[in-house]
Amino acid sequence: MTKNVKCEDGVFLHTLRTSGSCLASSQLVDHLYTFFVQWSPETIYSKHGSKRDFVTVHPHALGVIDSLISNSASKKWEIVTVTQQKQRCPSVCSSADSEPEELLPVLLDHSQILNEHHLEQLMHHIPPRTQGYPWKLMYSTAQHGTSLKTLYRQMGEVDRPVLMVIKDTDNQVFGAFCSDPFKVSSYCYGTGETFLYSFSPEFQIFRWSGANSYFVRGFLDSLQMGGGGGPFGLWLDADLYHGSSYSCDTFCNRPLSLHHDFTIQDLEVWTFV
Repeated sequence: MTKNVKCEDGVFLHTLRTSGSCLASSQLVDHLYTFFVQWSPETIYSKHGSKRDFVTVHPHALGVIDSLISNSASKKWEIVTVTQQKQRCPSVCSSADSEPEELLPVLLDHSQILNEHHLEQLMHHIPPRTQGYPWKLMYSTAQHGTSLKTLYRQMGEVDRPVLMVIKDTDNQVFGAFCSDPFKVSSYCYGTGETFLYSFSPEFQIFRWSGANSYFVRGFLDSLQMGGGGGPFGLWLDADLYHGSSYSCDTFCNRPLSLHHDFTIQDLEVWTFV
């Protein structure tokens, strides 16, 4: 596979090929490419999830990157998020032994499922563009009834990522983060930001493996997440009553609940406003 970082004027900054030939350190190119995939997937993937041939970088940003890579003093560097940097550099007012206090996300509505433990884990794994925003409940089986069509209807005005949280009749909590609101579609949608997660029994997150782009597909009678020639990573029926979870190529996940097939007790979909 070829990984390209391209300036807007058409000049390639670095190119990495499987043969190993490159214009700069392959480690640096991989680091930049990984950064774009995780934190700015829209630069790598088109609307339908297909991979682009190159990453476009603004000329001003190109200069900064070139300066960093060519600087011999920068022997070791990495790209970190704002949250990570705050954790490494606490304010001068805090004691040397104290850890920076991180506030839990603000929930604008009551949740039948989420507690502090769930929030503490999830807040660190949602993409940076959704962090720091209040969470708004867009759909809940407790409020809106058990209907996939109603869930789709509630997503009609949403134009940002969503978080699905499921609690089954075995009291297991699991779900999915989707880069796009759930909808009926004739094709798979979503980006590399999409992931599955489970608290059954301990918290685990299953990010995109890169094997395929079968992130999400919505039908009137079912919602499917992940795939690749076999069962789905997460599947829900039209009544949001029965569901199933199997290992899939898209996320290389284990089953999200105790059993492959489960019965839904509560289901919520949150967005970030």
